Amino acid sequence: MNPGTLTSGTLTPGDLHARIAQLFIYPVKSCAGLALQESLLTDTGLEFDRAWMVVDAQGNFVTQREAPQLALVTPQFKGDQLVLRAPGMLALYLNLYEYEGNTQVTVWDDSLPAFDMGDLAAQWFTDFLAQFESKVSTPAAYRLARFDPEQQRLSSLQWTAGVQAPNLFSDGYPLLVVSQASLDGLNARLLASGHAAVGMARFRPNIVLTGLQAHDEDRLSLLRVQAGLNEDANGVQLKPVKPCARCPIPNIDPATAQSSPAVGDTLQAYRQDDRVNGGITFGMNAITLSGQGAVLRVGQAVMADLDFG
Repeated sequence: MNPGTLTSGTLTPGDLHARIAQLFIYPVKSCAGLALQESLLTDTGLEFDRAWMVVDAQGNFVTQREAPQLALVTPQFKGDQLVLRAPGMLALYLNLYEYEGNTQVTVWDDSLPAFDMGDLAAQWFTDFLAQFESKVSTPAAYRLARFDPEQQRLSSLQWTAGVQAPNLFSDGYPLLVVSQASLDGLNARLLASGHAAVGMARFRPNIVLTGLQAHDEDRLSLLRVQAGLNEDANGVQLKPVKPCARCPIPNIDPATAQSSPAVGDTLQAYRQDDRVNGGITFGMNAITLSGQGAVLRVGQAVMADLDFG
């Protein structure tokens, strides 16, 4: 049987067996993540992942690269509202389906229309980040943008082999998949070098898998998740397409927003990847081939095919 064939009632056999150990979304790009027990899979990844984004006065995206304190902004859903909290700030309540104006934003090489979340949200982020700009005579002004679902922002067709994979405000792909064993391997190296172990939050994945060996995710051609309508069909197929090249964000402690080079230095010693011109990689960016509308849940079985190409 072709290992990619959809069947009814059972998962098609695969080279590797795994399970979903954790699910995360990051409602506001570069702010703290939210661990979920289940999440709706949409055309653009997990529902509400990177649906909002902080921008500067020119509409350019702002991340922990420029403002590491964004790691301290924590999200929570309450009914039809997204609630944001940060140290020293009153909670900010945002309606999931409302906005106050239109704007133009830029994220990496993409410039596109978006929704502006209004002056209250803008002042909230400006005031919060101003606490860390004490040496600047005029603190920067920030605004919060919401992705306009009428817009289409596609992953690189070169890496997706021509498959159109839309994103919201992610760095470029709908999903990021990491195995727990990969983090365990990194932590073993950190501990051996006298550094503290780190948590998965540093790497901002959407799907964390158990049952794989370290960096097996690098070698997978297809993931089939037991998440069909009857929870046992093969309807969800995810394809890893590009190694996730790492910037300095994994060096930032999400609990304190303080940066130290230990994680990056350790990865540098063993995670240089020729597929991205020798860049440091950790985890795989993935796209959805089928299964939009299914619910992914912690504990679901995953069959994976190895790429022997």
